[in-house]
Amino acid sequence: MTSDIGDKPQPLIEHLMELRTRLIWSLAAFFIAFIGCFAVAKHLFNYLVYPYKWAVIWAHLDVAKSQLIYTAPQEFFFTQVKVAMFGALVIAFPIIAAQIYKFVAPGLYKNERAAFLPFLIASPLLFLMGAALVYFFFCPMVMWFFLKMQQSPTDGEIAISLMPKVSEYLSLIMTLVFSFGLVFQLPVITTLLARVGLLTSAWLAQKRKFAIVLAFVVAAVLTPPDPMSQIGLALPTILLYEISIYAARLVERQRSRQALEESSASSDIVSKDD
Repeated sequence: MTSDIGDKPQPLIEHLMELRTRLIWSLAAFFIAFIGCFAVAKHLFNYLVYPYKWAVIWAHLDVAKSQLIYTAPQEFFFTQVKVAMFGALVIAFPIIAAQIYKFVAPGLYKNERAAFLPFLIASPLLFLMGAALVYFFFCPMVMWFFLKMQQSPTDGEIAISLMPKVSEYLSLIMTLVFSFGLVFQLPVITTLLARVGLLTSAWLAQKRKFAIVLAFVVAAVLTPPDPMSQIGLALPTILLYEISIYAARLVERQRSRQALEESSASSDIVSKDD
């Protein structure tokens, strides 16, 4: 290690002990958050049901007659456990990310630490933006699409009604939240790859047409088979891809500026020696 790091080299056993400490802190944060979330799991699930209520209103149905069901005695209990785990992961994520940073920070230079910190802030913010898009727009739109498929008992037809199970509704909304959250990490991932030189803005711009096609393919797989839902995921993905190209260009400009400054400094040193 150089003096730029400021930490003495550590043997393997000390690294393992440090890793154990960080894991203990992360698991403790998750466990405490899980206990708190499980105590109010039913209230948390009621908040997750709001998009379904909004979809019922959009479909011009009676909210009082709409319901979620569970068909096994233990189903709603395990659904609350999943809700508590989901909430605990969200709450404990800043602590877990901080522990990861504290573990890898001694092996980074000061400029690398300064470059790494913004990503720790941007990553959860982008994930929350994706989750908010799901909660306030995408999930109600998906549920509205399914509710519109119901059949009323008119003209001698048998009534066909949607009665979602609590476990299946939770699985749907969690899948959408994690899908959008991961998609919204695209600028962070591409910026990190550009910073280490594995990607360039020119290469990303060249592959734009393939990225657009891939965005619609992924949207078709993750969303219901209606154009609105697919466009609802594909358009943010394409927008994030363009933001990624811009972020990669900023990284390249910064790298070029640093290289020019270093070259100027080296030239000054040589001229002084002469």
